[in-house]
Amino acid sequence: MPTVVVMDVSLSMTRPVSVEGSEEYQRKHLAAHGLTMLFEHMATNYKLEFTALVVFSSLWELMVPFTRDYNTLQEALSNMDDYDKTCLESALLGVCNIVQQEWGAAIPCQVVLVTDGCLGIGRGSLRHSLATHSQRSESNRFPLPFPFPSKLYVMCMANLEELQSTDSLDCLERLIDLNNGEGQIFTIDGPLCLKNVQSMFGKLIDLAYTPFHAVLKCGHLTSDVQVFPRPEPFIIDEEIDPIPKAIITDLEIVGFVDIADISSPPVLSRHLVLPIALNREGDEVGPGITDDTEDENSANQIAGKIPNFCVLLHGSLKVEGMVALVQLGPEWYGMLYSQADSKKKSNLMMSLFEPGPEPLPWLGKMAQLGPISDAKENPYGEDDNKSPFPLQPKNKRSYAQNVTVWIKPSGLQTDVQKILRNARKLPEKTQTFYKELNRLRKAALAFGFLELLKGVADMLERECTLLPDTAHPDAAFQLTHAAQQLKVASTGASEYAAYDHNIAPLQTDFSSSSTERM
Repeated sequence: MPTVVVMDVSLSMTRPVSVEGSEEYQRKHLAAHGLTMLFEHMATNYKLEFTALVVFSSLWELMVPFTRDYNTLQEALSNMDDYDKTCLESALLGVCNIVQQEWGAAIPCQVVLVTDGCLGIGRGSLRHSLATHSQRSESNRFPLPFPFPSKLYVMCMANLEELQSTDSLDCLERLIDLNNGEGQIFTIDGPLCLKNVQSMFGKLIDLAYTPFHAVLKCGHLTSDVQVFPRPEPFIIDEEIDPIPKAIITDLEIVGFVDIADISSPPVLSRHLVLPIALNREGDEVGPGITDDTEDENSANQIAGKIPNFCVLLHGSLKVEGMVALVQLGPEWYGMLYSQADSKKKSNLMMSLFEPGPEPLPWLGKMAQLGPISDAKENPYGEDDNKSPFPLQPKNKRSYAQNVTVWIKPSGLQTDVQKILRNARKLPEKTQTFYKELNRLRKAALAFGFLELLKGVADMLERECTLLPDTAHPDAAFQLTHAAQQLKVASTGASEYAAYDHNIAPLQTDFSSSSTERM
């Protein structure tokens, strides 16, 4: 999940702070100290995170584009200049442009706004932007909510008492509300000092940048892994009182399925699964444990010599062309699979299905899947030339049937004309006539279009009176019978008006004799 750090470099950030000691600090120095702590944590635990640095006052500037080089980000913090007044709206517009240009509108992004709580003055200030929010046109809309999934974290270089003395806190809370409530405001507890700033940024790290460690299990084989990016809790909309569901830290593999059987399923999110190697003393020797390059290389060499189940699983899935089904929680499943970045490089990935006992309908209920050995015969065939999937649904799907649709008047007119054409060719077209008649009857009853049944009955009676003298006698009997049945159905008060009832041809002496001749 990419991160955009938005740093306030207006004149208000240069206000001095009384800190114990002879060295004089400004609020921007406290902000830089906190961001350095954040970047050091991400360099250690979030090496794969892309981060950009934006500074703003009345204008905004992209200091560092999205990068994984945290040394460059820390150097940029020491090279920031001081500018004029605060204009937060222009900075948020800049964030929109940067993220959409780099990642589009579908990738979730975290925005860390570092400011002192001063909202600016005059036109362009946050007060002015919020006051005119409801009066804007679509072409001049306020940048919040962001056009991409996001969380906005506001890091205030001020304590709560200072913000509450003005309306700054209310305006900043309004920003979170405009971003659909996604985000949080952090303030300094107590006096402004380096220790309290570290504590505030520590809360941000615990909330948004704590790596997700888990144990991957398959029988007696286990491996400590890190899931990146951190899986977010999922809220089920159908529940009366929605409760966020979080995946458990014990990820147990429950089975393996061919890639062809699972196909390309719908997923909530995708994550990298990275092994965490442990040395003999039990300490982590994974990536980013030390700043010294030589020590890091030696640690990686040691880790490379230790057998790891995660590496075995990745290689096996890649060679065999299979995926592993993993249980994420009660009635919640996902899949592990190998995904190639290039011809030589591939990664072990985990995709999360929607919670539920049957996330993939063509596989059926996950709890009912079992090993091939339990089957009486191999469901894949002796030569592996067939598959038991997809499972055929018990109930015929509505889209798999010939459904009568009357979106336009021409569709209804065509169906009525088809019945009349067959009526004029009775008794040769008796079966086709009643088939089309019953199809129209069921559609009319389903739509509650009872007037249609009466209208078609009148048309059939009129056709009966227009029959020529040379017409077969059975035609008049069948038309009269069909008209009577439609009139009974149009009342809705008889057993003949039931939806499942079909109008059967009238048995006459003419029809039986014609059947004998046939």
